[in-house]
Amino acid sequence: MDTRWQVAKDDADWLRQALAYVRAAEARALAGRGAFHIVLAGGGTPRKVYERLAQEAHDWAHWHIWFGDERCLPVDDPERNSRMAFEALLSKVPIPAQNIHVIPAELGAAVAAERYAQELAGVHAFDLVLLGLGEDGHTASLFPGHDWGEAIDAPPVLAVLDAPKPPPERVSLSARRLNCACVVLCLVTGAGKREAVAAWRGGVALPVAAIRPACGVDVLLDPAAAVA
Repeated sequence: MDTRWQVAKDDADWLRQALAYVRAAEARALAGRGAFHIVLAGGGTPRKVYERLAQEAHDWAHWHIWFGDERCLPVDDPERNSRMAFEALLSKVPIPAQNIHVIPAELGAAVAAERYAQELAGVHAFDLVLLGLGEDGHTASLFPGHDWGEAIDAPPVLAVLDAPKPPPERVSLSARRLNCACVVLCLVTGAGKREAVAAWRGGVALPVAAIRPACGVDVLLDPAAAVA
């Protein structure tokens, strides 16, 4: 499995490259099966991409939105990944409501994980998985020292009951399910991520390193996050 490291020249170049990945993945998916299944990541870094996507013309009627993880909070809580995605993108573009697959995390981690797994059952490989990177090397809600769902028989969706960051209850796609993808793009910005990037490149067993799809992983870094 290849990990391909791309360092943008500046913030504008980083955003340009991120959007290019989305457009290319969309084009391949629509040509191949007439639908585009994308997994959204939470956090401030992906939000920049969503806000710009909302200004572009895409074949929105054929997009299917999935989420890599969610916090077990009320539906309208500002800390929900789904709320951020709606504010930045989903409320601004004409994606059919039935194509937006929100994790029902307000029901509690165990119930939500079971229901989301059922909803995912008809989807094979995602066309594009967007990931972020935490300063501790976590991605989605897969944290160091926890089960990342790497085993061949791991469930597609994990109920996380003791996350080291609040809230402790979360729902996350497992590493095994995230690995079932045609393109995986990890979006990384900021000097605070340099240590995690260095550890990842150095072979440390981080959660993000458990994402090893057959297609490999593309990592897009801004200059501040890049390791000299």
